[in-house]
Amino acid sequence: MTTPTLIQDLNLSESWLKVLEQYDCIPGQELSPLIVTITDFEENETVRKTLDEDLLKRNKQSIQTVSETIFPLSLQKLFRNDRQEFYEEYKANFKRIKKLDLRSKKRRNGRGTYFQRLIDYPGTDGRLNQIENIIQSIQDNKNNRRSRYQATTFNPITDSLDGPYLGFPCLQHVTFYVTKENGLILNGFYAMQHIYEKAYGNWLGLINLGKFVSAELGIPFERFNCFVSIEKLDTLTKAGARKLHSQASKDLNS
Repeated sequence: MTTPTLIQDLNLSESWLKVLEQYDCIPGQELSPLIVTITDFEENETVRKTLDEDLLKRNKQSIQTVSETIFPLSLQKLFRNDRQEFYEEYKANFKRIKKLDLRSKKRRNGRGTYFQRLIDYPGTDGRLNQIENIIQSIQDNKNNRRSRYQATTFNPITDSLDGPYLGFPCLQHVTFYVTKENGLILNGFYAMQHIYEKAYGNWLGLINLGKFVSAELGIPFERFNCFVSIEKLDTLTKAGARKLHSQASKDLNS
């Protein structure tokens, strides 16, 4: 499928549910490309619970676990008044996570997490906190070039590897845009994304990242856009997707 699929005017949970529904309308198991745009960041707890319970049954990561690889909301809540302490605490925690990961069979975080790369990216003169760099640049009005406000998670030196499944990173980069009305827009770009195991958590994490940056800037967070080159059904069959969609829709309307 190469016809763009656009999902809009729905909240976070409804957007995910609508994308899942699309697989019943196409011959294959990939939507390419997919564009999701969200201005209503609320969740339907019944939809989230249905997906989380299904993920648990299949021994997959929870929505919160996935979302916190992009933005660790639970940690940030402890440092609401000092984002520098928040950054440093996360980097210290990540060193411990990496050591534990080396002893694990699954090896999920050994090469980094999305948030770790956003705030501690390797540079020519040490490590670069890309998020802080963007926040300070917008605050100080140092550079009005809109292409300036982007942060990457993909490192071609370490990530251009062969193999059928790399796992990380699928999110390539994010961009921020301040509108004429002084609102913040966050864009996320994926080379590939998995609708069942990752998409809901990914979108939640990016929305939480947008909320964080907008709060630090003192401006409203208006919109999240996600551009996905290939959205895969991943480990679900079409029958499984249909069943999950039916259950989540039933819970949503009950």
